Amino acid sequence: MFRFLVFLLSIVAFCGAGSCPCQRPELCRPIRSERDFEVFVFDVGGKTWKSYNWSMVTTVATFGKYDPELMCYAHSKGARVVLKGDVPLSYIVDQNNRTAWITEKVKLAKSQFMDGINIDIEQAVEEGSPEYNALTHLVKEATEAFHREIPGSQVSFDVAWSPKCIDKRCYDYVAIAESCDLLFVMSYDEQSQIMGDCIAMANAPLSQTLNAYEEYLTLKIDSKKLVMGVPWYGYDYPCLNLSQEICSIAKVPFRGAPCSDAAGKQKTYKWIMKQVNNSLSGRLWDSKQQAPYFNYKDEKGQIHQVWYDDPQSICPKADFVKSKGLRGIGMWNGNILDYSDDPVAQQQTTMMWNALLGC
Repeated sequence: MFRFLVFLLSIVAFCGAGSCPCQRPELCRPIRSERDFEVFVFDVGGKTWKSYNWSMVTTVATFGKYDPELMCYAHSKGARVVLKGDVPLSYIVDQNNRTAWITEKVKLAKSQFMDGINIDIEQAVEEGSPEYNALTHLVKEATEAFHREIPGSQVSFDVAWSPKCIDKRCYDYVAIAESCDLLFVMSYDEQSQIMGDCIAMANAPLSQTLNAYEEYLTLKIDSKKLVMGVPWYGYDYPCLNLSQEICSIAKVPFRGAPCSDAAGKQKTYKWIMKQVNNSLSGRLWDSKQQAPYFNYKDEKGQIHQVWYDDPQSICPKADFVKSKGLRGIGMWNGNILDYSDDPVAQQQTTMMWNALLGC
């Protein structure tokens, strides 16, 4: 009886911030257990989460509207649900503003029975600037606050595919990694700064992607702090000219680079799997970049080239994660597969989830 009363009191204490929306009150308690291997899912809203492979998912970062049903279900599967955190760095240079922002996020996490925060700040920063130092302090102070106020909570920080000032994001990666629980390495959008020929290329070329992890590890960042992010989407590029499978693209500058993937449009894996069947070329494979692509003609007669990732391109990346002893793998984002009842779509979706565990 005494243990039962202690259990009830713990529930009441944690749920004091609001009424628990779950049918089972214990599901409003934060997840404290750690998994040996992390599968980190970004969710942008809607109800497709019901079709995720929950035998794999360990953390869901909610980038859509708060969904209490998702929180309850994830907790029932032992998976964390974490907030999105973003703030203008110029604002949190001031210590008081920084503290206020962290306090507000902790309060929000408690009120929604969440398990931490994913800090997604992708702003350009100059090394040694006030914003550079403020960002480093923010991650450290946020991690300390969340760990103190929500025992067992997780604080993650999203970083570019390489630590070499990609998109002018010159952060103190070593200090940030030491402060937080994990870095989610966004191994995609790797053509955001095209310094060479303005041509369509793979979203996440294999060799370039893996070499960037060696760069992180060379900084002496603990491999168990790194989660590899893979893309479940691709880029659709209108070709100014298509010659010998080389698609010349419009010059769209980005943060100092003359060309970028902004010349194309992001397309979901669901769309890609339907479009490839109606393409001019069918699925093609680039052996150098280790990535699939195809060409199609739109209703106006414009030729497009689409680059994307599929199980064949993701598998070797997942194998690398395990061979290097990284913390885990994840994707942007979980919602954009085809979760319909169509048998072909179901097989494609299952294969994409399975690819996260390697070949």
